[in-house]
Amino acid sequence: MKSFGAYISKYLASFAAFILLLLFINVIIFVVAFHKTVTEDYGAASPRTMLERTAASVTHDALSEEAAQRLREQNIWALYLTPDGNCFWAFDLPAEIPQSYTIQDVALFSKGYLADYPVFVWNTADGLLVLGYPKNSYMKLTSNYYSIAAIQRLPLFLMGMLGTDLICLFIAYYYSRRKIIRNTEPIVAAVEKLSDGKAISLHVDGELAEIAESVNKASNILSKQNEARANWISGVSHDIRTPLSMIMGYAERIAQSKEASASIKEQAEIVRNQSVKIKELVQDLNLVSQLEYEMQPLHLEVIRLSKLIRSYAAELLNSGISDTYTIEIEIAENAENAVLEGDARLILRAISNLVQNSIKHNPDGCKIYLALECTKKYAKNCLILSVTDDGIGISPEKRCELEKKPHYMESTDERLDLRHGLGLLIVQQIVSAHKGTMQIVDAVPHGCKTSLTFVL
Repeated sequence: MKSFGAYISKYLASFAAFILLLLFINVIIFVVAFHKTVTEDYGAASPRTMLERTAASVTHDALSEEAAQRLREQNIWALYLTPDGNCFWAFDLPAEIPQSYTIQDVALFSKGYLADYPVFVWNTADGLLVLGYPKNSYMKLTSNYYSIAAIQRLPLFLMGMLGTDLICLFIAYYYSRRKIIRNTEPIVAAVEKLSDGKAISLHVDGELAEIAESVNKASNILSKQNEARANWISGVSHDIRTPLSMIMGYAERIAQSKEASASIKEQAEIVRNQSVKIKELVQDLNLVSQLEYEMQPLHLEVIRLSKLIRSYAAELLNSGISDTYTIEIEIAENAENAVLEGDARLILRAISNLVQNSIKHNPDGCKIYLALECTKKYAKNCLILSVTDDGIGISPEKRCELEKKPHYMESTDERLDLRHGLGLLIVQQIVSAHKGTMQIVDAVPHGCKTSLTFVL
């Protein structure tokens, strides 16, 4: 995991460097955007500079032509007041501006505005020079002045920069996340498969190659363990077969012997029947192991399920099933000729297990319905094969156990608490091997229904 930490640290460092670069760019843009405004407010065209240059060229009688030209270029009007508040002269004076003032008037406008015009004053040896700027051109404070345009642009500028920064950060986050996901997705998918007990093989280059190699090692170890477990079960199944066949053979001979008493024959028949159950259990155990560890290859062929169901029902009826059980077949018209690519032997085994379950849990007899229909589910064409009985059904508690409690073949509980036999587990694994799903529900008005859904 050291390489993974270094990989994440690298991206975090890159993201931090990007943020610093963004801040630096913001400063540069701010300087460029407001350089002109600052230059105008405090440069050659600033109110202070204009006051100094104009005051240097004023007389009692008039304003020099050069000074007048500078003021006109900036839309500035001017007053030159005597010490007692009267006007020496006025230049481009607006109609609402008076030409005589008291000391109080001068005190009021000298630091602010005159009739909403921002004014700036300069005290000369002969009087007071007043320059008036256009309305809404400057905002005056006690000790400084600011361009209204600058003040108005500042919030828009800040919001624009903030929005741009957020967009840039989001783009950087999006592409970083996308790259990280693209690089780590194969490893995450492999770990998920590994958690399901499936073998994987990763080919990842670059910084995450070390992690991929570790996942491959874990997969190899798990595969070897699963293979060893499956081989052990297969070996035990093979070793049991011979002595079990001998037991069954001797039990059958004793049960058919004319010299044995009736009680001994009965006991021998019990031994033979139980031996058959053990043999079937061993076969089921071997099949479950092969399906679980994907050691059971599917012999894929095109299957017409309607034909398979009818063949199975005919074989079951010919096998001498009790008259207390009846088999009915319901094939929807749209499913009659529907075909599925799969393993006919395994699907037949799944149908048989479900039917035998109905027979086993309804010893007093019941009706068993084999149905097939073709429908559209999640925008895909599906075949639904269902086995339904009108027997005693299944309690909600038992169904909850079937759905949520792990089978003893899959449980890590040391007690190996038995959930149910291998029959349903085999059905579930067969359906899963065909990329299908299994669902158990209550039948109406009573009984149990198991549906197997296959995507065409």
